Amino acid sequence: MKCFEKPLSDDDLMSVKRSIKKWSDVPTSDGGIDVDGFVLLNKMFAEKGRHETIWIILRKFNYTDSLTLKDTYLHPRFDVPQYSSAELSPAGYRFFVDLFLLHDKDNDGGLNDSELATLFAPTPGLPSSWVDSAFPSCTVRNEAGHITLQGWLAQWSMTTFEEPKVTLEYLAYLGFESPERGGTTAALKVTKARKRRNRPGRVERNVFLCYVIGAGGSGKSSLLSAFLNRPFSSTYHPTIKPQTAVNSVELQGGKQCYLILEELGELEPAILENRAKLDACDLLCYTYDSSDPDSFEHIINLRKRYPHLDGLPAVYTALKADQERVVQRTELQPDRYTEDMRMAKPLHVSVTWGSISEFFVHLAESATYPSTAFPKSDDEPVDMTNLYIALGATLVAGAACAVVWKRHMAGGA
Repeated sequence: MKCFEKPLSDDDLMSVKRSIKKWSDVPTSDGGIDVDGFVLLNKMFAEKGRHETIWIILRKFNYTDSLTLKDTYLHPRFDVPQYSSAELSPAGYRFFVDLFLLHDKDNDGGLNDSELATLFAPTPGLPSSWVDSAFPSCTVRNEAGHITLQGWLAQWSMTTFEEPKVTLEYLAYLGFESPERGGTTAALKVTKARKRRNRPGRVERNVFLCYVIGAGGSGKSSLLSAFLNRPFSSTYHPTIKPQTAVNSVELQGGKQCYLILEELGELEPAILENRAKLDACDLLCYTYDSSDPDSFEHIINLRKRYPHLDGLPAVYTALKADQERVVQRTELQPDRYTEDMRMAKPLHVSVTWGSISEFFVHLAESATYPSTAFPKSDDEPVDMTNLYIALGATLVAGAACAVVWKRHMAGGA
């Protein structure tokens, strides 16, 4: 149907099977022929001079005369406007779910090296960005170290967010077909542009990028590991190259999003000076070691050196809260520092606590509603909602009491 736009009749199918059996011992089934039989069938076409039949098949699958995929198929036009981002569409997610389940041959819920090699066989190999981020250590794995379906979808969500053209290229290699014949771009969608992030309301996107910044040794790497449900290690390894962790987060109300946490390493100054990098960032997570008296000063110095960071929503975090808290050697203590900006006080968390997952939900919520993570201005109107609710409840209760009192008096009379 795809290649010749007409069905294969039962008689034609039986004829194909008989021809294959004459040429080889390749098995056939009631349903049809397997891949070896299909290859043999095309070999028969070639040797009988029916080259046009083979070329019709190849053309339908977007191959050129040189047996390479068309460049327009590998790299279709897909523009992402400024302040917008790219995400997988429902069709894109379905495709990657089906691809994972198809190649998880042992049904252990993870793709091992052999299964990954088979999956990526039609492609040039793993995307270079995956290799740079030490895939699959940047996402969710099972106890055997194999990427899970949750991690697989998170990885492609991150790739689509950062490099949508890479996702489109691999969708072509891996055989995505749009039910609406829209090409591989049907697997992606463009989010609504977000410009003024300090306006109240929800950002209409499902994938968020959060830069985790702070002094060396403050616990940033351990935070990323906890995000991926890795066991805590007390061994300290300074971060040189940027590190990334991506995982899904369930927001209040059951809605799911994907959060990308990125520790910048020695590239922190270069990235914080790069306006394009900051435009892509949805949230800053300032971290300091609450047991180190010199840790918070790094945040103060960063904000002085890069005043444009104030244009981004931010969350302040005191890590290592399981250890003894010490006074910071700064003019203002962290609580007072954030209060003066009319922002929430630093959240005290520890990666050794079971409640650490709630912190990641808070980060995702702050990225979803960015206005909640900005300083409050002095002239900002006071939220009277709770007062109105209280007054309304009082009035209703008063009216109810009056009705009861009247009925009581009438009954007594």
